[in-house]
Amino acid sequence: MRIVFMGTPEIAATCLRRIVEDGHEIAAVYTKPDTPKGRGHKMMMSPVKLLALEKEIPVEQPVTFKDEAVISALQAYRPELIVAVAYGKILPKTALDVPSKGCINVHGSILPALRGSGPVQWSILNHFDETGVTAMYLAEEMDAGDIIAIKKTPIDPMETSGELMDRIAVLGADLLSETVAAIENGTAERTPQDPALVTYAPMLSKEMSPIDWSKTRREIIDQVRGLIPWPVATAELGGTKFKIFRVEPTGKTTDKAPGTLIALTKQGLEIACGGGEILQITQLQAEGGKRMAAPDYFRGHPIEI
Repeated sequence: MRIVFMGTPEIAATCLRRIVEDGHEIAAVYTKPDTPKGRGHKMMMSPVKLLALEKEIPVEQPVTFKDEAVISALQAYRPELIVAVAYGKILPKTALDVPSKGCINVHGSILPALRGSGPVQWSILNHFDETGVTAMYLAEEMDAGDIIAIKKTPIDPMETSGELMDRIAVLGADLLSETVAAIENGTAERTPQDPALVTYAPMLSKEMSPIDWSKTRREIIDQVRGLIPWPVATAELGGTKFKIFRVEPTGKTTDKAPGTLIALTKQGLEIACGGGEILQITQLQAEGGKRMAAPDYFRGHPIEI
């Protein structure tokens, strides 16, 4: 099938690679414009663009689809199907009407739950035990189109959003492959989403990073897991600000106030949290330092308990 693919991050590149391997004709790839990164503000290409260039697929990077010339260029590619995966732009009706077999999207949640830009992270932040990927037809409203198919997966109790994203990418690529085949064969289903079950997964921000030790053990562990790789949970310990990369339950309890440092052990730094429970911080990074095991860091930087 002749496809125009739209996407930007690594999960989208994984899906693009799969439909290329399936033998579909990728007429063009649309991705976000290159962005400056790092201290030198070097312009960086998206993972999708890098893969497209490797496969010698034409690349388009429009700023907006409100430009008639952009729509004309899309029409010129004559796609039968548009596939979007984490593209980062909502397509207007003029773009949705271009392909003869419609436009589809692969989204990293079990829709209608967690519409939006951060579904994988919010599945952990919201303490879900299960998530998945949904293939759907695109609509003018974000993530609101009819559902074609869903694949589900359990979430490991200590899995970070970065680790889960890697699994979701593979699951999404499998689902996309099956969905494109179903559309080509005329067997794809479509089920409207239930508006009563809609929830959202907004963009993450650094304001979500500071840990509130009065929260429960589960809430704090899921905050740390859900904010990896960005923006990462933070805490001030002994007057030093740290990024917190891993906290684990100890099974111990205390009558000390939340946030009280309890002990430094060979496993980590124990700290009181809500409900009288004790967590241990096992991996952290001091400002200006590198990520380390907590016992190793505090061996060289003693902290008062």
